[in-house]
Amino acid sequence: MSEMITADLVDLDLAATTKEAAARSLAERMVALGRVTDLEGFLGDVAAREAQMPTGLDGGIGIPHCRSAHVTEPTLAFGRSAAGVDFGAPDGPADLIFLIAAPAGADDAHLTILSSLARRLMDESFTSALRTTADADAAASLIRGEAPATDAGPAAESQSPGEPEPAAGPAEAVAPAAPADAAPDEASPARDDDAPFRIVAVTSCPTGIAHTYMAAESLQKAAEAAGVHIDVETQGSAGFTRLDPETVRAADGVIFAHDVPVRDKARFAGKPTVDVGVKAGISRAAALVDEVRGKAERGEVSAAGPATPADSAGDPGDGYGTRLRKWLMSGVSYMVPFVAAGGLLIALGFAIGGYEISDAKSVAEHFVWTDHTSWAALLFQVGGLAFSFLVPVLAGYIAYGMADRPGLVPGFVGGAIALTINAGFLGGLIAGLLAGATVMAIQRVPIPAPLRGIMPVVVIPLVSSAVVGFLMFLVVGKPIAELQKALTDWLSGLSGANAVILGVILGLMMCFDLGGPLNKVAYAFAVGGLANPNEGSLKVMAAVMAAGMVPPLAMALATVVRKRLFTRTERENGKAAWVLGASFITEGAIPFAAADPLRVIPAAMAGGAVSGGLSMAFDCTLRAPHGGIFVVPLIGNPFLYLVAIVAGTLVSTATVVLLKGLRKAQPEQAPAQAEEGTKVLTAA
Repeated sequence: MSEMITADLVDLDLAATTKEAAARSLAERMVALGRVTDLEGFLGDVAAREAQMPTGLDGGIGIPHCRSAHVTEPTLAFGRSAAGVDFGAPDGPADLIFLIAAPAGADDAHLTILSSLARRLMDESFTSALRTTADADAAASLIRGEAPATDAGPAAESQSPGEPEPAAGPAEAVAPAAPADAAPDEASPARDDDAPFRIVAVTSCPTGIAHTYMAAESLQKAAEAAGVHIDVETQGSAGFTRLDPETVRAADGVIFAHDVPVRDKARFAGKPTVDVGVKAGISRAAALVDEVRGKAERGEVSAAGPATPADSAGDPGDGYGTRLRKWLMSGVSYMVPFVAAGGLLIALGFAIGGYEISDAKSVAEHFVWTDHTSWAALLFQVGGLAFSFLVPVLAGYIAYGMADRPGLVPGFVGGAIALTINAGFLGGLIAGLLAGATVMAIQRVPIPAPLRGIMPVVVIPLVSSAVVGFLMFLVVGKPIAELQKALTDWLSGLSGANAVILGVILGLMMCFDLGGPLNKVAYAFAVGGLANPNEGSLKVMAAVMAAGMVPPLAMALATVVRKRLFTRTERENGKAAWVLGASFITEGAIPFAAADPLRVIPAAMAGGAVSGGLSMAFDCTLRAPHGGIFVVPLIGNPFLYLVAIVAGTLVSTATVVLLKGLRKAQPEQAPAQAEEGTKVLTAA
């Protein structure tokens, strides 16, 4: 196996001044060595990972990293910047920058070595040595763990507490796989009743290469300094070894430092829990240890893992608006499959048996095998039952997003009540929020240890369901039902300019973030109208789907009419975008937007606005919540609907070609120096 980092992958005088330029400069070194096959494609993957969460860390460190199909083998590139590059760290720019590239299918051994580096970055002696070395070969050796005897001190000191001394070879020195995965087993002999406090922790991040292991290392050091015993489960890319059940049972507190869902977190039920983003585990480890000890002393426990579930994990600085968006998106994401299955079955029933099929007898009482109307009735009635779960599922999983599994029962109960009192989609939203808030309030009440076991099974479902039922039936239910009726009446009366303006707004929302939160808000608004369909709500559904189909179709068309404006990878993505766009999967345009957001997103929004507005103007209707081009026969005014989609696609294609063409018209030259590369990127 070739070395992950060599002197050719080290730049001790990195001249870049932006994180994009720094990544490009280091990635060009990887391309020169054949480690990366497509520079632009790889940088697009780096940018997409960076968009999920900044990769800057306290102490002047930046660790841009990603998994990418454009990487041939796991590779590290290191740059040292005198001016510093802003990677979003709270304490300012980074002077030590590590670009970590992992193949999409990297094996566990490679990823373990990368995670080992992430742990070593938490050691000040290691980073100090990198700041003072004057030779690229020495820096590469230090990172690999092959430093000469005079530099062995910092390298040796960078080992994590409890790790064995490194052997002479590079793999042994760089790959402390055992501490991350075997920590529970190594710690088992020391687990005795004299331990003052025991913590179990789980760390994870979207890529699972760097932050996961840095948070684990930071927590271990903080716990050691506080005289606390800690066992950490790192749920990273190299897999994970589950903490021993006895270790979990013996723990006095739990810390979750994560930005992706914690796997099997029900294991940690009934314990004082601190739930934060993974970066907090790196930067505030000592405070987290103190916080969980304080919760234990006060008797605060979680009914099923963390008080805030994995789906809403984020930095502790998240405001209420951010958390509310995550809670609502949790409900919408679980609702969509019911909407798609139920809505399409209903639409197929109408297509086969006509709209009068809604008055057919129950197929359980009357079904004729040779009669097509019986089959149409079967599809319609099954779809109707699936669709009837829409509001309860929405409410249940909003509550789940707030309070984890204990929120499901009161959430579903509240959603069912919303249907009973005709509060509809809005009632489901409010019921879910009420259920989640009720459970979270109950979880804050100190509970004696003997009662903790029955809290998630009996006490929380009982009390929270009663509270939510009271509020929905007697307090907020009727006002919400009136508001829902007013909204339904408004949609029914939409016509002319008002309808077109609404179509334009929905089109802009659908294309702004290409499947993100704003897109989901517009889609949820349209789907909510299908719960009580009328002419206006059917028009809204048609406009939303038309606009959502435009971005992938436009990008696909643009890669055909102006191939030179796109990289080879983008042209390949364009082929798939035809199918994704035709299927109403707006996310098909994300690879293009990640690589060039300032040109792709405005172009997509322009086309989406045109399609949404024209669909409304043409009075197109749609009873199916999904399906794209494949449900055109179920659309009212299908020919004009296709005209609206084509018009939006052409507008979006023309706009993106124009914007990219203006960029390409500027003089282009391959940068020979890092400074020139920065100038080219800035001009772009």
